[in-house]
Amino acid sequence: MRQTPVLRTDRLLLRRWQFSDRAPFAAINRDPAVMEYFPKLLNPVESNRIIDRVEAHFEQHGFGLWATELRSSGDFIGFIGLSIPHFEAPFMPCVEIGWRLASAYWGKGLATEGAKAVVCHAFEFLKLPELVSFTVPANLRSRRVMEKLGMTHNPAEDFNHPNLAADHSFRRHVLYRLNPGHALY
Repeated sequence: MRQTPVLRTDRLLLRRWQFSDRAPFAAINRDPAVMEYFPKLLNPVESNRIIDRVEAHFEQHGFGLWATELRSSGDFIGFIGLSIPHFEAPFMPCVEIGWRLASAYWGKGLATEGAKAVVCHAFEFLKLPELVSFTVPANLRSRRVMEKLGMTHNPAEDFNHPNLAADHSFRRHVLYRLNPGHALY
């Protein structure tokens, strides 16, 4: 296993995935609130495939979507981290910052807290020149996290996600960018 640092914040531990994360992650991916802005709910097999891809990404790149747990209890609550998207878009190649937390943990600042640690790692340790994040326009919760990180949105860069059908209601995405000089961590 490639050595990947564990990231710690006041309330969170961001670490590599464990087998025990699979069942709670599958539950997160079956939650209609969490998956509101995704094309569909995921079954356990699809959730496990995501974990397998994330772990392969860690092995290949030394970073990825860290499994996220509460330091106080050790409870797995989702993921926060970095990934390299695999589709064609005008802003490629890039590294994306993203998160998916169980809905019970929303509204507590945990996504922002963990994402700030990831931004710090991305710019200070990995020396990445930029991060992007994207979502559907209606996903105001994620957009607020992006803005709290210092990310900026230029409507001219919004795009149609190529992995979604032309008539899909989630095809249009907003793109946010962040460079080291504007990061708020």
